[in-house]
Order: sequence, then structure tokens, then C-alpha cells
Amino acid sequence: MKQNTAKQKKGKGNSCPFYKKCGGCQLQNMTYEEQLSFKMAKTIKNLGRFGHVEEIIGMEKPYHYRNKVQAAFGYTRGRIISGVYQSSSHNIVPVEKCMIEDEKADEIISDIRRLLPSFRLTSYNEDTGRGFLRHVLVKRGFATGEIMVVLVTGTNIFPKKEEFVSALLKKHGDITTVIWNINGGKTSLVLGEKETVLYGKGYITDILCGKSFRISAKSFYQINPVQTEKLYGTAIDFAALTGKERVFDAYCGIGTIGLVASDRAKEVIGVELNAQAVRDAKNNARLNNADNVSFYCDDAGDFMVAMAGDNEKADVLFMDPPRAGSDVKFLKSAVTLAPKKIVYISCNVETQARDLSYLCKNGYRVEKIQPVDMFPHTNHVETVVLLSQRRPDTQRHKA
Repeated sequence: MKQNTAKQKKGKGNSCPFYKKCGGCQLQNMTYEEQLSFKMAKTIKNLGRFGHVEEIIGMEKPYHYRNKVQAAFGYTRGRIISGVYQSSSHNIVPVEKCMIEDEKADEIISDIRRLLPSFRLTSYNEDTGRGFLRHVLVKRGFATGEIMVVLVTGTNIFPKKEEFVSALLKKHGDITTVIWNINGGKTSLVLGEKETVLYGKGYITDILCGKSFRISAKSFYQINPVQTEKLYGTAIDFAALTGKERVFDAYCGIGTIGLVASDRAKEVIGVELNAQAVRDAKNNARLNNADNVSFYCDDAGDFMVAMAGDNEKADVLFMDPPRAGSDVKFLKSAVTLAPKKIVYISCNVETQARDLSYLCKNGYRVEKIQPVDMFPHTNHVETVVLLSQRRPDTQRHKA
């Protein structure tokens, strides 16, 4: 795979006026070239003992890459503010424009804040549990241009909601759906359980790696589509699929990796514990006419053990766990299933190193390591690691 690594400097570090207050972009004091060097060193420190680390894949334009933007609403000195929570706190830092967020989303959020007083609508107060607008979530399909706006309120009463939506659409006619979500609980979660579609279909679609994906308010979808194409492209290249393989996609979410792999595989099985994500994945399979893909709502580890018990096999395992990595139960299940190749995508090199140690002690060896800069200006780095079997299929891990 041809590397597309940003080498040029992208201006001076610390160019964001909210850098010290917000805390979301920890590397703002570095040039982009320095950030990439920092992330390479971090990857080598954690994964270098497993093998050679390829040069990190950076962005050519590392700004305004977030296709999902959420803003908290509150008060300061009697006026409504919107912005981000200060790192490790619930203090809202007022932000009008953010250098990593989609610019259109920032405009929409600012206009919603300005509309509130004219409709005599208030912002939510976390301390008292009173007030109206709690959060605004905006998702935009970079390939399709479709825009979702989610209004999260602390109450189940929305006065003049039709008029409010109409006023918002008058300012932003390119919004394709508006959703009202109710979250009245004392929680750090942005979205509540109950939602009502006020305008449009209640979802948007986007195109990633040539596949169409339906995205709901609660769907997990990678926030940097430009780099996601490079990340998934690397993962698929590492798998070296020939069209004969049976692929297992653990932590499949809405089916992105599995569906991207489906064109090159004989069969894809995706497993995910989140029921809503599985419903989205099945819709996405139908949307892409992927007849060789099946999605199941289950624990991926239990599912793999059951497959092995029925003498079923998978040639390639794709795994993309959360930041905490995989637990020993899952890793044991993966070894029991004994795929010839494991492609491990991670957003946390520390937990990935821990998991690789387990896999390398139980029949696998690391073949390739590729870091990708998914979140410029933050200290996070994404990595794709290819592992292959060291032992024959007949040798199973026993613990």
C-alpha cells in the first residue's frame, strides 16, 4: 500500500485560542511534523519489541476532520453558551469555531444557540436539573453532504418545536434530518433513550471505501473518514484476501470493516453486542447488496468458542476493540478459533501491546505494524497489526 505521510510543517504549534482551556488537543504546542514524530516514537516504544514499525500515515490537511461534533449548552454571566467540556471536568469552555471540527457543524451549533432566546428556550443546568437544551449533536456525511442535527433536551416538553425546526432549516437548508432526543437523567452520557424524528428520515448515509453506510444518532461511525479509508485500506491489504476466505469481524459495530472486506472474501461473519449497531449493520448489508455477510448480536468471544466447538473455522479475524483492549476471555476465544491471520486495529497502543503479548505467547507472531494518525493534534494514535499463526491449526491453546 502506498504511504501517504504528511511531511510538511503545518504552521506553528499552539495556534488554537482554546488550547489551554479545553485540553482536547494535547499536541497543539507542536507542529504537525513534530506530532507525527511524537506518535511514531510512542508506537515504537510500545510495539517496537514485536517487530518493525512502518512510517506513520499522516494527513495532508489535518484540520476540520471531525464529521461528528457535539456541544454542551449552559450559562455564564446570564447568557447562553455552547462549547466543549474542559478536560476532566464538566466546566463548559465556550467555543465558536474549533480547528478539528467540521466547520458547517460549528455554524449550525452557533445558530441554534442564537435561536434559543427568540423562542424563549433555555439551556440546561446540570446542578439543578432544570432547563431545556442540554446538548446538540451534529453528524455530517463528508461524501454525501447529508447532515443530521440532534437536539438533546433535559425535559420532554419542546414548545413550538415545529417553528424552531423551521427557523433552523431556513438558516441551513442543507440539513437533511433533525432528531429530538430526551435525556433528563443525572448522567455523563450525551444521548438519552427516547428520541423523536422532527424532520427527515431520522438517519443519514455516507460512503466509505466505496460502501454506503446508514448512520443513526447512536451509531458508532469513525469520526475521520479521510484517515479511516487509509486505516481500513491498510487492514484489508494486510489480510491479503483472495476471495476464498471466511472472515470473522469481531466488535463489528455497524459493519464497516466487514462490509469493506466482503468484496474480497467468500464469507463475512460480524458479531457485536450492541443491538442497535447490529440492526444498523444488517441495514448496511442490504444497502450494499452484500449477500455474503451475516451479522449477529452476541458476545464475540462466546460466538467464536461456539464456532470452534462445532468445528467451524475462520481464516481471518478482524478485531477493533475499544480503548481498554480485549480481555483474556476474548483472546482465549480467538486462539481457540485459531484463524490463520489476525488483523488487530487499535486506538490504544498500550492495551494493544498487552494483547499482542498474549497472542504471541499462544501461537501467533507479529508480521506487520502500521500506525495511522486518525486524530491530529491529540495524543492518540491508531495502529494496524497483522499476526499470523506460528503453529498448525490442530494445536489449540489450553488454559
